[in-house]
Amino acid sequence: MISARVDANVQTVRRQFQMRAARFAAHDAIVREVAMRLFERLAYMRQAAARVVDLGCGRGACRRQLQRQFPSAQWLGIDLSEAMLRGGGRTILWSERVQRWVGRKNTPVRICADAERLPLANDSVDVVFSNLMLHWHPQPHLVVAEIARVLRAGGLVLFSSYGPDTCKELRALCQSTLAAARPMPFVDMHDLGDMLIAAGFETPVMEADTLRLSFGSSRALLTEARALGGNPRTDRSPALVSGARARALLAALQALADEHGRIPLSFEIVFGHGWKRAPRATAMHAIALPRSLRK
Repeated sequence: MISARVDANVQTVRRQFQMRAARFAAHDAIVREVAMRLFERLAYMRQAAARVVDLGCGRGACRRQLQRQFPSAQWLGIDLSEAMLRGGGRTILWSERVQRWVGRKNTPVRICADAERLPLANDSVDVVFSNLMLHWHPQPHLVVAEIARVLRAGGLVLFSSYGPDTCKELRALCQSTLAAARPMPFVDMHDLGDMLIAAGFETPVMEADTLRLSFGSSRALLTEARALGGNPRTDRSPALVSGARARALLAALQALADEHGRIPLSFEIVFGHGWKRAPRATAMHAIALPRSLRK
């Protein structure tokens, strides 16, 4: 029953990104900024790679930078949304057609797949890079375990995710003005660190930062927030917000404007990385046989 509910939530996220794909690129300022900060961290890491997975790649905005960082590696871009992938203008592969392409040196491949069920072999990837994807999955620990499965021993995972204080201004006002509001929950960085350890990553490093955008109107803020993604909660209201409640939310947001008429929106960004631990060899201890059994 739990698995069916998770699958339903994943399909909800897929539908929402399918609908938002066309306008995502016009509202991705926070995504681009966080990607830049991820690459700043990656620049200090020394990691040989023959195959790099860009998990939640969307239109493939990070591909060129990853290929510069790992010039000898094959780039595999994986995303749940076919519409997001098609925005990059390249051929898309589905799970059953992946294996004949994976491993072709310097051939970039785009794959439509769920991050919880990657169509890749065990121990077949050297780096997994993921920018602002993990929080969209209803059970991120399953994604972390899947990343560990496909990474080789010593392989690197580097990711960013929204933290609990993301859009705190909007979330607080939604709860006070919209009775049926069900804001999307975001995972704390310490819990994400625990997921990495449980999946077999050594001494993961976790940190958080807060970024703030500002908007000239409450409508512009809502347009940006809506374009950035979806809400996988199955208990969210299925009905449209009434006109009166929508106007109340817009007015409450406008009341947050500063002296320049700008309305702030905060994003807590969690950054994490770790290396997959090598399998631990089982110690073999010599057993002394009784004298009567020695030959």
